[in-house]
Amino acid sequence: MIDILLAAINAKYIHSALGQRCIQANLGSLKDRSDLVEFDIRRRASEIAEQIISRAPRILSFGVYVWNIEIVTEVVQLIRAIAPEIILLLGGPEVSFPDDLPPVADLADYILCGEGEITYRKLCEQLLDGQRPAQKIIPQELPDLSRLELPYSLYREEDIRNRVLYIETSRGCPFGCEFCLSSLDKQVRCFDQEKLFAALEELLERGVTQFKFTDRTFNVNIPYAVKLLRFFHERMRPGLFLHFEMVPHLLPEELKTCLIPFPPGAVQLEMGIQTLNPEVARRISRTLKTEETARSIRWLRENTGVHLHTDLIAGLPGEDLQSFARGFDTLLSWQPQEIQLGILKRLRGARIARHTQEWGMVYSPRTPYEILKTDHISYTEMCDMKRFARFWDLIANSGRFVQSAPLIWQGQPSAFHAFMKCTRHLFSQLHQQSEIALPRLARLLEDFLVTIRHLDPEHVHQTIESDLTHSRSKNSHPHPSHSIRQERRRE
Repeated sequence: MIDILLAAINAKYIHSALGQRCIQANLGSLKDRSDLVEFDIRRRASEIAEQIISRAPRILSFGVYVWNIEIVTEVVQLIRAIAPEIILLLGGPEVSFPDDLPPVADLADYILCGEGEITYRKLCEQLLDGQRPAQKIIPQELPDLSRLELPYSLYREEDIRNRVLYIETSRGCPFGCEFCLSSLDKQVRCFDQEKLFAALEELLERGVTQFKFTDRTFNVNIPYAVKLLRFFHERMRPGLFLHFEMVPHLLPEELKTCLIPFPPGAVQLEMGIQTLNPEVARRISRTLKTEETARSIRWLRENTGVHLHTDLIAGLPGEDLQSFARGFDTLLSWQPQEIQLGILKRLRGARIARHTQEWGMVYSPRTPYEILKTDHISYTEMCDMKRFARFWDLIANSGRFVQSAPLIWQGQPSAFHAFMKCTRHLFSQLHQQSEIALPRLARLLEDFLVTIRHLDPEHVHQTIESDLTHSRSKNSHPHPSHSIRQERRRE
């Protein structure tokens, strides 16, 4: 039996639950009366419920996100039926907006909205003292980040060996992009740097080599970004991998100087482009500086070994297929290593919902609440876009067809439309877009290039064989970015 059990259901086993660790690290005197268990969404709800009930917690909490809400709901339903005496707390983005709560909220004893480090501890103190607050929805008490205990010592040896470790150095975002929840917190608040760098030093000493920083705006504070990069470069070792999300148009000389010395692939920068249509960007309150962004990406490709992961979003209000295609072609011409094509999601609390009626936006009622159609993109076109995104990941982003993939669009007026043609051909043969064996995908790609693109059969065959040979040799040492790249967009 345990007093407090924090349960996390991650999207994949390789992910680690930063949010629950932040809560546990700040439980004060209750920390020793708590434990953390992690699962992933592939586990059966009955198995998760059984393991939790066997611990007989007095208080049980879940973090509820867009990627796990369905299985959390199933698990909670089972626990409510089997062990109704357990006090159930829910927190996380999916239950942080009282005007838009999902059905699972009805099953909870208490809902904690927003950042929970302080409110969670206070609520647990009351509950363990026999007090039951009358108020079900507990509003956030915004913590002073500089005074919080950091959670990184709670990463276990198993986590260090097998999982991506998430680090946050700040919260909030100064920008107002309406599809993103971070834009609701305009003030960028920072953790204590002395404590943070001491924690990073300790993680390095424990053998951690892969760090994924969750800050939305890593390079808004240039002096801090420089300090962080120098810290890691001074401690460079084989296998060290750093992932940062950065504002694409902010790349001053001092940041360039820090990025140049890193070996190829040691740093991955994620740049949220999202749209290159100025009118659409204004509509969703997004800052768009196309020329500065182009210069940043081109400079990084020409002068550093940084791996560039860029994002575009399909289905934004007022953007049609042709506009998206132009943006995609433009971004591809800047030559980032990856373009992740995401489908717009209606996250609870996000201001994007204000455009629903005006722009005919229809979202799926099922998680992850993806856009199904708009008055500018039909349902059929949106289905094509989702397949395009999947095959682009398999062929272009995977790094398995480095030489072959460009053959799809070389000499064509639009890379987007050329690849869409390839997507439709592949789907017509496969009738599926997942669980595709690499040799089969390679043969179908070869068939497309020869029979549809009418390229030289011998050249195509040799090029694909060369890619497959290189891919096989690389698989024993996969690039860290491929293991880290998430269903991404974070909560």
